[in-house]
Amino acid sequence: MHYQPPSNLLNNKIIMITGASDGIGKEAALTYARYGAQLLLLGRSEIKLKQVQQEIASQGNHPVLIFPFDLLTAKTSDYQALAEDITNKIERLDGLLHSAGLLGEIAPISTQDPEIWQQVMQVNVNAGFMLTQALLPLLLKSPKASLVFSSSGVGRKGRRGWGAYSVSKFATEGLMQVLADEYQGTSLRVNCINPGGTRTSMRASAFPQEDPGLLKTPADIMPTYLYVMGDDSSNESGVSFDAQPNRVPGAAK
Repeated sequence: MHYQPPSNLLNNKIIMITGASDGIGKEAALTYARYGAQLLLLGRSEIKLKQVQQEIASQGNHPVLIFPFDLLTAKTSDYQALAEDITNKIERLDGLLHSAGLLGEIAPISTQDPEIWQQVMQVNVNAGFMLTQALLPLLLKSPKASLVFSSSGVGRKGRRGWGAYSVSKFATEGLMQVLADEYQGTSLRVNCINPGGTRTSMRASAFPQEDPGLLKTPADIMPTYLYVMGDDSSNESGVSFDAQPNRVPGAAK
């Protein structure tokens, strides 16, 4: 939270962000652009992606490439086609931030809807695996690549009612650890960020009675996102970072 990045931290970095049309993903896009990154933004809504693209352009930053893509319905062949399209546009990838995610139901396991459970796993786990696998060749062309997954406190200690979301984040932590071990000693580092309770629409869905004014905004937690993506963290891999390290889990009080 107290990291002070240099203004040129991400100069000459080519970074892709999923879930870039809203919430933390959008804020990461705006922030990374200000610090010099060239961005590729992926999300379901082309309209929202174009709005982020235009906002970044209005600030005089690098032109942004957008990729409307539905992680829920995409097939393996769609990821391969996406990777080919990206490879035709850029020579390498210096960073990949998996920010997209589904909350699912806040309900006991006994009442979880199996269809919604599958949707959460598809977006939060399977899509992260498939997109990462498709883009690994581009990431490995970078001299210092950073692959970042989005975790959660309920992905480290299970909590009642969090069902599919919690299980999906445990799986995400596991995927990160396996990849970090497999690419140890290479130019690719792999980490997670747990943003903590943050003022987003997903958070409001999970805690509808919570006062959002008590929460950090996505902009407040960006120092961690900058540190993990920039070269100052180039020796750290296999780590699950907390963007709000002293925050107590649960609803803000």
